[in-house]
Amino acid sequence: MPAALLRRARAPRLVLAGLGVALALGASACGSGPTTAAPAARATRHRSPTATAKDAHGTQAPRSSSTSSSTTVPPTTGVPPTTVVPPTTGVPQTTTGSASSAPPASVATGAGDHGPITSPPLPAPGPGFVEGKVTAIGDSVMLDYQTALEQDIPGVQVTAVVGRQWTQGEALLAQLKAQGQLGAVVIVGLGTNGPIDAAQFDQMASILSGASRIVFVNIRVDRTWQDPNNAVLANGVATTPNATLVHWHALADEHPTWLYPTQTHMPPGGTGAQALASIVASSA
Repeated sequence: MPAALLRRARAPRLVLAGLGVALALGASACGSGPTTAAPAARATRHRSPTATAKDAHGTQAPRSSSTSSSTTVPPTTGVPPTTVVPPTTGVPQTTTGSASSAPPASVATGAGDHGPITSPPLPAPGPGFVEGKVTAIGDSVMLDYQTALEQDIPGVQVTAVVGRQWTQGEALLAQLKAQGQLGAVVIVGLGTNGPIDAAQFDQMASILSGASRIVFVNIRVDRTWQDPNNAVLANGVATTPNATLVHWHALADEHPTWLYPTQTHMPPGGTGAQALASIVASSA
């Protein structure tokens, strides 16, 4: 066979052989694809549950971070409020109880230290005072509680008149002392009818120097001198030996129904009159 014809006859076989090799190689590549890809796919399928589990524990999902913190660091672990910081530590409950049960300071300064006004211990009186005798000098307000005061302090000598001024009371006390008729215990209920000053109080204190006990009663009156007079009385009593102050003003404010609508006078023998007389009689 001529060489040209021989080459033509062999060409299809070479082409077919080439195609066979290509097909074989293609079949080998396609076969290896699923074989090698499957593990990767399986690995992917096995990793996804792991990622989901991490999210559930809060590793990757921000919304579950509170769950993680509540699990890792419980907010109340080891910090019991009632144990570490007791609300009443160092504050005995008896303090509050005693404060609420104690008589208000507005009743009388020093009340209860010595008992009733006529009971010992009392310092011995100076010249001009009568031991064992009680003298009460006042204005119209003292008239309201005079009867009750006479019941609470048997033998008290009450001299109270309407409109009496402070200076008029001074003159009467000086006269009684000069005559040797002034009690060793003196009750002064003045200041309702006009202003007083520190000099006037000092003059009164000088007259009463030597008394065993002096009881001043402050005032409740709807006048401009009410507060200044009460301040003079409080300051004066603080520096006067054997003197005490009955805070009638504060007590009357707490019980306005004890008084008439004018808030100065009270019904004689009424609740207010009895209360004021009792406080005066028990002042020390």
